[in-house]
Amino acid sequence: MDNKPQFHRSLSLLDGTLLVIGSMIGSGIFIVSADISQWVGSAGWLIVVWLVTGLLTLTAALSYGELSAMYPKAGGQYVYLREAFGKMFGFLYGWAFFAVIQTGTIAAVGVAFGKFLGYLAPSFGEKNILIGLFPYGESSEFKIHAAQLVGIAIIVILTFINTRGVKSGKWIQFLFTFAKIAAMAALVGFGFFAFSDSTVWQGNWDSAWMARHITVTGDFSIESITSVAPGALVSAVVVAMVGSIFSSDAWNNVTFIAGEIKKPERNIGLSLFIGTLVVTLLYVSMNLMYLNVLSIHEIAAAEDQRVALAAAIKIFGSFGTTVIAWMIMISTFGCNNGLILSGARVYYTMAKDGLFLPKAGTLNEKGVPAYALWMQCIWACVLCLSGRYGDLLDFIVFTALLFYILTIAGIFKLRKTQPDLPRPYKAFGYPVIPALYILMASFICIVLLYAKPLYTWPGLVIVLIGIPIYYSLQKKAAKTTND
Repeated sequence: MDNKPQFHRSLSLLDGTLLVIGSMIGSGIFIVSADISQWVGSAGWLIVVWLVTGLLTLTAALSYGELSAMYPKAGGQYVYLREAFGKMFGFLYGWAFFAVIQTGTIAAVGVAFGKFLGYLAPSFGEKNILIGLFPYGESSEFKIHAAQLVGIAIIVILTFINTRGVKSGKWIQFLFTFAKIAAMAALVGFGFFAFSDSTVWQGNWDSAWMARHITVTGDFSIESITSVAPGALVSAVVVAMVGSIFSSDAWNNVTFIAGEIKKPERNIGLSLFIGTLVVTLLYVSMNLMYLNVLSIHEIAAAEDQRVALAAAIKIFGSFGTTVIAWMIMISTFGCNNGLILSGARVYYTMAKDGLFLPKAGTLNEKGVPAYALWMQCIWACVLCLSGRYGDLLDFIVFTALLFYILTIAGIFKLRKTQPDLPRPYKAFGYPVIPALYILMASFICIVLLYAKPLYTWPGLVIVLIGIPIYYSLQKKAAKTTND
């Protein structure tokens, strides 16, 4: 009899859906509409950016359902890439996932919690510089501020809770995801029904389709407004989507915990669809609320890009600062719990394949990969201290899209190479819907290569660094086998 700890299938469809929603909604929706508005400069195109992002995410989620039903085991996207294209492609995804995608997001979300805690208690915020080096002092190029340490504390606490069993993380996800949905719905409701200046809404929609590029100065005043030529409109929309795509990412995290989902062949695909649909509706509603409360110029020039804060102050007065601080703290806490819970399952599966530190491939007595959780925690904390997680995440948006494209292309390949493998669920609208995603995402990547090279090549470099690491691991494994 095998007494080794095993994953427990204890998570329901509701749990999976809440993980999708909770992992997607962090701090981005409260901030990135400022940058989007600077690129497209009108109400109509702002909403288009969010709708196109939502469509892109939904088509990917519908396609992933087939893969999750074929391989209902821990590891998710890593497993799909490995099965479709071989271990090296799976490893390159897992390498980028550990180096930046998951850990960088965990770091960014953790520090965001600290920054907004700083609104309520300034000594915990980013303005409280604790250490400054090279040279010493606040002008330092390297600083450690209180918000970074708060972010580290949150990451460590959530990691510890998740080592105590999947049910512990499940209840945090349940409570905080419901809280953030309720808070966002309430903010949207107050923004429409408690704010009475109808001229703002009318003014935004009078010129809804006149795309403009809004340049904002360092002190958050508008420097210039220029019309976007029709030929440059598509490029402007695609570049603006960097923020909305980042805010909508992590939707695939539920696939990583397939080994702990009940009836995964059914529930993972459903949770992907329901979760991404709910988040898309919430995001569009939030932006419609912004347009009801703030002019497009106020959105573009929001201080520190904190659009939700600017809207809340108009709705609630000075109390709006407290409202948004609590909302974002609830949102980021729940988001990080989902990211921490799911991410470690990828490293566990990689370790089982000999492509990660061996200890990551073990489960504790609670049936969770505790070593993998702590490895993820340590690197995320290092990124918190480095202060470079924001730059790394900019780099990886492009690369994450490439991996999504490759994974969905894997559906076509696996239909040919493994036609007899059971498929309890088949990709909705195959081959049209998966092909639509591949075409849309590929077009976005091509435009980004041209229009925003700093968001593309560095991400590719991070991935390519993984190639020699992969071959080194393979060489080491072969030597161990021969010995």
